[in-house]
Amino acid sequence: MKIYQVEELVGITKKNIRFYEDQKLLCPKRNPENDYREYSLEDVRQLEKIKLLRKLSVPIEEIRLIEAGKLSLTQSMNQQIERIEKEVQNAELMKELCARLRDESTDLKTLNASFYLSEMEKMENQGTKFKDIQKEDINRKKKSGAVAAAGVFCLILIVSFIGMLFVFRSDTRILAPVVVTGLITIGLFIGIIIVLIQRIKEINRGEEYDARNY
Repeated sequence: MKIYQVEELVGITKKNIRFYEDQKLLCPKRNPENDYREYSLEDVRQLEKIKLLRKLSVPIEEIRLIEAGKLSLTQSMNQQIERIEKEVQNAELMKELCARLRDESTDLKTLNASFYLSEMEKMENQGTKFKDIQKEDINRKKKSGAVAAAGVFCLILIVSFIGMLFVFRSDTRILAPVVVTGLITIGLFIGIIIVLIQRIKEINRGEEYDARNY
């Protein structure tokens, strides 16, 4: 089957399927006549396993070790439970810090941010992990860039079509070409919106970004 069929079956984007292939977690056969990838049901099942483990935040390298028989699924799950327990501890520590901020600071103007940042740095040195603001800001920038690019393309299409209508407004002989061009413009406009929505969904999911951290 083709990659778009696998994408629909498993619910993993083409980019992530390619990424897992690059990581040697998936090795689909190639058609000897055209060298195109041909995915099998076994490849689909493999992707489902990868998706399950990644949704549980199992690192790529760990999945590779499981595939190679160097790490059992039981060992991997034990390690993941330990990681989750650490995250729970992190959440409790952050909860305590939020309570301190609530009780010790009356408003933003009187907030001693440097003191609390210093406290957070000490906690980070002891293993506590706070929110990755860099990743969030990068994702926000990606979304803004995608929306801006889509807006520019849509504006160019609209302005071009309006300009064509203005130039040929009195010539009824080209009505058919104008209508066809208008339909094409609408189709392109819809296509841009669809691509924008898909791109924002990819950014929100963050699978590709997360996978590259391992």
